[in-house]
Amino acid sequence: MSNFASHTPPPLRHPVPTHPAYIPEPPPTPVSPQGYQRYSSSPGPPPPQQQQQQHHAYASHHVPAYTSPFQHSQPPGPPPPPHQQQQQHHIPAPQPDFAAWGMNDATAQFGMQLGHSAVAAGQDYVQRNFGTIFPSTTLKHHFNVSNSYVIYKLKLVLFPWLHKPWARKVRRSEQGQATEWQSPREDLNSPDLYIPLMAFVTYILLCALLAGLQKQFHTKVLGEAASRALIVVILDLAFVKLGCYFLNVQGSSQVVDLIAYGGYKFVGVIFTLLASFLHFPSILNTLVFIYAFLANAFFLLRSLRSVVLPDPSLQLASNPNPTSTATLTSAARRRRITFLFLEAVCQVLYMGALVRI
Repeated sequence: MSNFASHTPPPLRHPVPTHPAYIPEPPPTPVSPQGYQRYSSSPGPPPPQQQQQQHHAYASHHVPAYTSPFQHSQPPGPPPPPHQQQQQHHIPAPQPDFAAWGMNDATAQFGMQLGHSAVAAGQDYVQRNFGTIFPSTTLKHHFNVSNSYVIYKLKLVLFPWLHKPWARKVRRSEQGQATEWQSPREDLNSPDLYIPLMAFVTYILLCALLAGLQKQFHTKVLGEAASRALIVVILDLAFVKLGCYFLNVQGSSQVVDLIAYGGYKFVGVIFTLLASFLHFPSILNTLVFIYAFLANAFFLLRSLRSVVLPDPSLQLASNPNPTSTATLTSAARRRRITFLFLEAVCQVLYMGALVRI
């Protein structure tokens, strides 16, 4: 019994598993530039050089099972020189692979050329049909405004009797000839389209807001306000153009200038609507409307004077039919001044139609 106790069994030794030092990554699945995988066809074999590189990398790092990884390990080689690392960081970006969408380079180039030609044809069509009415250079000129110009212009429209002078400024050439009008950013008396357009949109939104406060809002309110404002602008423009035609006014002002002058009435209309929004008494709302009408009428009298009675010293050299007030008879001059007063008086009708919502 003592002999059995003296002989103890040897301790158990569990085998320590060994793992391979490197497991090669599976081949990547081809994807399109948007990240969608293509399963229509299996990926083609890599180039022979790439196969050799992969085989060499696998052979150098593969360790068979149940062996020590230190038996096949090699000392790490020296790091690549800095110049080689810098070259690797400056690899150019790859070109888009049109084959990922199922098209070759020739088809892609043809589609791009077709798109460019379609855009060029559309621009040419717009320029030929609408360029004479609203040329792009004119629109850029009338939208060339600044923050300070907008503030001072609004002050001028609401308080026109505090402003002078009213003559527009011109840009002259080396010979002293007037070549073009200065932009609104440079001249406060120059008409712009930014304030009339913003006032037009603000008027439509304000009409919708007032209708909502009265529990009468509907989507047709926006359409009715826009149609009413557009009809007023067209009627005002037609009246001025017909008056200039019958009075033989041949100035250098364009249709865009007349639209801009007619669009400033929306500033006074918004001023009147805000007074009603604040629930002022009816008599006070009427006084606000009368003031806005008088301010807009006086503003148009002074601004349109350069159109109906142009200054001969401010005639542009590009104007084919210059007009001089010195050649006008007293009767023709009197008729033009009467036309200016009629245009100013008509503003009460236009603004009255706009404030009735």
